[in-house]
Amino acid sequence: MADVSYQNLKAVVFDWAGTIFDFGSHAPMGAFVRLFEQAGIIVSIQDARGPMGLPKWDHIKALGQLPHVQKQWLAAHGQVMTDDDVDRLYKIFTPMNASAVRDHAKMIEGVVPLVNRLRKDGLKIGTTTGYNRAIMDVVLPLAQAQGFEPDNLVCCDDLPVSRPEPYGMYKCFLDLQVAPARSVVKVDDTVPGLLEGRHAGCFTVGVLLSGNEAGLTEAELRSLSEPQLEQIRQRVKGSLGAAKPDFFVDTVADLEPVLRQIDLLA
Repeated sequence: MADVSYQNLKAVVFDWAGTIFDFGSHAPMGAFVRLFEQAGIIVSIQDARGPMGLPKWDHIKALGQLPHVQKQWLAAHGQVMTDDDVDRLYKIFTPMNASAVRDHAKMIEGVVPLVNRLRKDGLKIGTTTGYNRAIMDVVLPLAQAQGFEPDNLVCCDDLPVSRPEPYGMYKCFLDLQVAPARSVVKVDDTVPGLLEGRHAGCFTVGVLLSGNEAGLTEAELRSLSEPQLEQIRQRVKGSLGAAKPDFFVDTVADLEPVLRQIDLLA
């Protein structure tokens, strides 16, 4: 592909799990299930995927508010889940998830060459995540070893309020020294992460096939027919539609043509 000269765009801000690494966003799922098992509560993988994209403390609280989880918690503990319970579970979850990400830390195909091309074309590369800093201290060196090093990283606990509010994106604007908001594109596979970008005034791009909503492994994706893939695309579009993304891509490998369109609109 010939070099692209971006006239209006200045930065692309990527989410992490399901967007640029951990195809299918599998690392947190088993950790959430095991976490609640330790408390005597049955939580399914489907349950665990529901609040994905939120900061993990909020994710745990959201799971605790599911009616069938509330019923189990009341039976097991004699009261509904409190914030103190969430604090306790969160302390257990962080090292549990930090361990799990080591087994799911592969960068998604196409990410590193894409980022290299975008940088060559003058764009800065930002990142935000629903993971906390302790987990990302494990992830970042694994990503760097695969050739990916962002210009910044905003974790959910770097600010008092995180996704779906826009403050993580505001920090990206400051870190990367870019403005206005419409010169920045947020790429994410979850509703809270897309809303983070939308609420900040950025263009947003939803990821359809490598993310949490699809929940596929790379091998599973390759085994599907085009009609099966199209069914998944439409289902995920419906789920991510709550965040009203401006564009969709199957994976970040498909991003450059979309960025060229956005550059004309920015």
